[in-house]
Amino acid sequence: MALALRQVGRGDLSIGRLFEGHVNALLLFDWFANPEQRAWLNEALGRGAWFGVWATEPAPGVAMSAAAPHVLSGEKHFASGAGGLDYALITIACEGSERRLAIAPANDPERADLTGWRVRGMRASVSGRYSVEGLCLSETTLLGAPGDYDRNPRFTAGAWRFCAVQLGGIEALLAETRRLMRTAAREDPVQRARFAQAAVATRSAGFWVTEAARRFADGAQDSIAVSRLARGVVEDAGFVVMEAAARILGTRSALDGERADKIIRDLSLYLRQAGPDHARDEAAKVLLDHDVWPEDDRLW
Repeated sequence: MALALRQVGRGDLSIGRLFEGHVNALLLFDWFANPEQRAWLNEALGRGAWFGVWATEPAPGVAMSAAAPHVLSGEKHFASGAGGLDYALITIACEGSERRLAIAPANDPERADLTGWRVRGMRASVSGRYSVEGLCLSETTLLGAPGDYDRNPRFTAGAWRFCAVQLGGIEALLAETRRLMRTAAREDPVQRARFAQAAVATRSAGFWVTEAARRFADGAQDSIAVSRLARGVVEDAGFVVMEAAARILGTRSALDGERADKIIRDLSLYLRQAGPDHARDEAAKVLLDHDVWPEDDRLW
């Protein structure tokens, strides 16, 4: 799956963002769905349905009435695929308990507001607002128990998935930079050194993403710390490769219509995940509490 996410990211980061959301949704079904919901999911996937996961919202948030059928209020924002996906797993507040997941239709264009999605990159992800006001939920559309969505290590360690997509975009930019390098740049030792630095950063990020995915799959105790560190490594690699592309390709890296320009614009936004410094700091705490070179020759 790490390789699949990277490959989709190499093709297009907006599609990669939507694909990663679909994968995330299917994992949540796998973990928390009951037999009836699994049967419904199989039927929906057989129809070619696409899913997303929407957890971000403006105040006061999304809530539901206590009595069944549950009526929703509020809206989601930064909802990738708003109005285009078939369904989204949305987080909703529950009075007296932790938030929980619900299955909601996501394909009503009248509920989608994309006017605020005025960004330099990732435009095709159509990550706008989506109103769930007045939607009715039955007990069969509530997925899992309160608190399941935010349960660790799955919640935090799962960051490796979007890191894999981002890495694919970085790899695509490095390949495009190599393809477009003029003879003069290839013969310039300074530019060759810059390209080599970008290649090392990209390959290093690949090692970290692969390890984060493996430890997530194994349920390793340090999966959260490794995933948090992988986020920082991928972000740093993205900056290195974008800078290298700008210096090696010059103005061609910023020309409208050039693939390098599109990748740079998409990466510059997609790398802006919430709380990167906090994530790295939390991982550093783990490093300080454990031997960095244990006997099994792992990182920690």
